[in-house]
Amino acid sequence: MAVLPWPPLAPEGGNRQSPLLLAPVERDPAPHTSHGSNPQLPLVPGGWRDHLEAAGHVCILKDASDLESSSEIAKLIEAESLEAALALHLYRGGRLLQGHGIPFGIIFGGTDLNEDVNHGEKKKVMGKVLEEARFAVAFTESMKEMAQTQWPHARGKIYVQSQGIVTGPNSAFNWNTFLHQSGINQSADNLHIFLLVCGLRQVKDPLYLVDAFSEWHREEPNVYMVIVGPEVDPVFTREVGARVKSAAGVRLIREMPQGDLHAALKNCFAVVNSSVSEGMSAAILEEFVQLAKRLVSDPALEREIVANGREYVRARHSWQAERCTYQNLIRTLEGSIQD
Repeated sequence: MAVLPWPPLAPEGGNRQSPLLLAPVERDPAPHTSHGSNPQLPLVPGGWRDHLEAAGHVCILKDASDLESSSEIAKLIEAESLEAALALHLYRGGRLLQGHGIPFGIIFGGTDLNEDVNHGEKKKVMGKVLEEARFAVAFTESMKEMAQTQWPHARGKIYVQSQGIVTGPNSAFNWNTFLHQSGINQSADNLHIFLLVCGLRQVKDPLYLVDAFSEWHREEPNVYMVIVGPEVDPVFTREVGARVKSAAGVRLIREMPQGDLHAALKNCFAVVNSSVSEGMSAAILEEFVQLAKRLVSDPALEREIVANGREYVRARHSWQAERCTYQNLIRTLEGSIQD
């Protein structure tokens, strides 16, 4: 996406507009970015709020689940004199902004394109949202292509901006204490800890790797998987807890402050991810175990992957580029207001 170097010009009177940042319940403490304001949520619109407030905007962050009716949104817009909005998730956030007369933009969340698009009525609603939205942001080119395929009329308003990454590990974090609290009573020097970080809900499928890790742990007792994530689905959370309790080599930690989470990510051997919406098969699971074992036994490969990862993040996940993009996109909403 081409980013124009627009200055943050204030409208008459010198006051910045008041955008609403609307998010669905996305309680995933994923390690992608750390500039969110909520200590449990490294990736929610708190980070985008920081970007916009840095340009002088006054922002209000609301959870979409707290505003389930159009009348509630209308009252909020009037009470707070809101002039623009930015919603995460095309269906859960975007549908609430239709018909209120304020310009808004959309950020695709993932499940809107991977799951909701398969439901006829939801897909129809999302198409209408895109008709009214001034812009939509996809994190990857593949997400953009998926959206354009489903809603060709939105081709000219979908932009790609990868998630910016910045981390803030807690310097006082104690790795050995973390391991002890996780029920792992071995020397940290001899351990290989794999962290799976996700909100405890079915679509994230944190149980996908449990059996594989348990079997591996029985072969090599210094290998553990620790699942870190807050409760999103209470029923599923209980299922995860029961399953993990009986699984050798697997531990569950419900929540961590953001700084501690980043420190844990820094100290662990590797981070793993799973998601139903990504479509993973048993063949991938078997391949994962083979590759993980290779990584454990090959320090040179580990160093190469770490170095390549750092370079990839530096080149493609710039926090500064993300800030510039969102500030400029919000300027298009501001232009709509002034017109």
